[in-house]
Amino acid sequence: MPPRDNPTARQVRLGCELRKLRERAGKTAREAAGMVSTDQAKISHIESGRIGVSEDRIRRLAVFYACDDEALVEALCAIAREHRGQHWWDDYRGVLAPGFLDIAELEHHATGLRYLQPVTFPGILQTADYARALFTGAIPQLPNDELKARVEHRMKRREILDRDDPPKFLAVIHEAALRMRVGGRKVARGQLEHLLSMSEHPGLTLRVIPFTSEDFIDVTQTVMYASGVAPQLDTVHIDTAVGDSLLNAAADLDRYRTLLDRAEQAALTPEESRRFIHHVTKEP
Repeated sequence: MPPRDNPTARQVRLGCELRKLRERAGKTAREAAGMVSTDQAKISHIESGRIGVSEDRIRRLAVFYACDDEALVEALCAIAREHRGQHWWDDYRGVLAPGFLDIAELEHHATGLRYLQPVTFPGILQTADYARALFTGAIPQLPNDELKARVEHRMKRREILDRDDPPKFLAVIHEAALRMRVGGRKVARGQLEHLLSMSEHPGLTLRVIPFTSEDFIDVTQTVMYASGVAPQLDTVHIDTAVGDSLLNAAADLDRYRTLLDRAEQAALTPEESRRFIHHVTKEP
């Protein structure tokens, strides 16, 4: 089978974690290849996510790398069992940019989600009208079919909240996001009312950082922290005006956990946040 030209973020992550285990064990790619009776080039392709790897090989390599973290090994094997066409977002492959699929995949597999939103709301909590207004402002202007696909995709992402085992969900939103009249006053008010409704959802916590807060001033980044089934699979998603990126280095994970902890400490309580949002909805 030829190497993949466009591996998914999960496929890349599987290879990345195998490489980390190998390097931590002080083993070379050549030694790993010998262990599983393949060649060094194939190990390189596996570690870059360009070709798949069987569960048997993952377990053999884990033993060779002296990895006794059963939860991590099982999580890596679960990734290896996944295939394209298995999930709803695969229907958008070739329709939307890979980043849209990656974030849906990341949220789907997360055991916990933490968001820091300075001027917008988490995609999962957006109404269709609000999302459409955001995408309508894209430069260059989107074709109608892509605009429709983006909105539809964003609405489908919220299905994770209705599962029997939804991820624990925390969104810390700055007051600026509450006051941005995206799509006009009617759309903005509808979004705020939807936010209030969603704040009552089991397992979902919503907190607001008011303009008056003197404890938190880093509101320049839109951050999503997705907790994996094993801590080593935690991932940070950063969304900026010039594109998004996925981070998984230990230093990055530590940094953004600290950032989110500080944001949460500076925010109003969930009940205070609901009252605050309700007050904003009543403003003229």
